[in-house]
Amino acid sequence: MNILVIAPHADDEILGVGGTIIKHIEQGDSVYICIASRGYPPLFSDEFVESIIKEAIACHKLIGIKKTFFFDFPAAMLETANRNEINDKLHDVIDEVKPDIVFIPHYGDMQKDHEIIAKASMVALRPKYEHKVKAIYSYETLSETEWNIPHSTNTFIPTVYIDISDYIQIKLEVLKQYKSQLSDFPNPRSLEAIEALSKYRGSTINVRAAESFVLIRQIM
Repeated sequence: MNILVIAPHADDEILGVGGTIIKHIEQGDSVYICIASRGYPPLFSDEFVESIIKEAIACHKLIGIKKTFFFDFPAAMLETANRNEINDKLHDVIDEVKPDIVFIPHYGDMQKDHEIIAKASMVALRPKYEHKVKAIYSYETLSETEWNIPHSTNTFIPTVYIDISDYIQIKLEVLKQYKSQLSDFPNPRSLEAIEALSKYRGSTINVRAAESFVLIRQIM
């Protein structure tokens, strides 16, 4: 199978789907990642942007990602980008990868970039094209999904759980590649918090560790 993970920013893909990605690769599937934005001055220094791109490449090489697509849309300012251009570039990636399963960010996340990419992904994934994906899931991203204003339209309500008990420690080791993005506990972008969430999601289905998702569409 071909798996595509669409991430608004570098590190969202491992935070939300890392264990599942590793599991798919271990099972012989091909996993592709699309990083939909990059930082620009004055919000982000050139040095910082270069370092996080290097971190992403090192991380993806470590786990065996088939190909990573890097877009140039402005991080933390995606609302200034042309919406049609975002839709078209995502469609081009989907047309190239022809994924069976696609993971996208949760549209109710606090960061506006996540909402924009979630909605653009759904435009590109409309089932009117020749290639139709079998399943679309949204994932949670610590410090984004849980920090938005509590509201029915923002709430992440998982309906699918993937057992990553055999992969959580690998996920944590892989995340160490993203040195610029990790913080000390109790920050949610800490290894301890990430492991705690996996244990909580795992306990929901009586396994040691899990990642949870919302099923958006499945074609049987």
